[in-house]
Amino acid sequence: MGEATAQIAAGKPETNFLCCEVHTPGVGALLKRIEEQNLVNIRILQHDAVEVIDHMLAPGVLAGIHIFFPDPWHKKKHNKRRLIQAPLIAKLAARLKPGGYLHCATDWQPYAVQILEVLSAEPMLANTSPDGFAPRPDYRPLTKFENRGIKLGHGVWDVVFERRFQLESSQLKSPRPPEEG
Repeated sequence: MGEATAQIAAGKPETNFLCCEVHTPGVGALLKRIEEQNLVNIRILQHDAVEVIDHMLAPGVLAGIHIFFPDPWHKKKHNKRRLIQAPLIAKLAARLKPGGYLHCATDWQPYAVQILEVLSAEPMLANTSPDGFAPRPDYRPLTKFENRGIKLGHGVWDVVFERRFQLESSQLKSPRPPEEG
């Protein structure tokens, strides 16, 4: 409902934020917070984020991306519906400026492991934490989902990766050798 976004934007007034939200009440709640707090650094697109990435954002334009507590789709047969999948992460990594970051947080351990694996497999990204999972950055407020998870006895995992400045030669895809014949 925009609470975390408003808190982050208020704490970083020099940074502009683009928020994608399809849930009309969520847009309304964030607009209300923007007005109440006189925030001038938030823009909202009421549109699917994947379509925004595909059709509205050029490569290398984002300094950071936040994905906090996406639906974990608990049942194994539904895991394919999870937001954090390799094709989306490749698109997001391409939209980041070199040195930009991608920060995900979840209160569901199996999803945290999947997020860490998917981001680790993306050659354009590098983990910022030598331990795999990162401590909660100061800019991320405790969200209602996080508080709910803590009350249920869940842990909370943050994963923060940076966009590499350039790919190492071992990460470049080599061209296919010419076919003989």
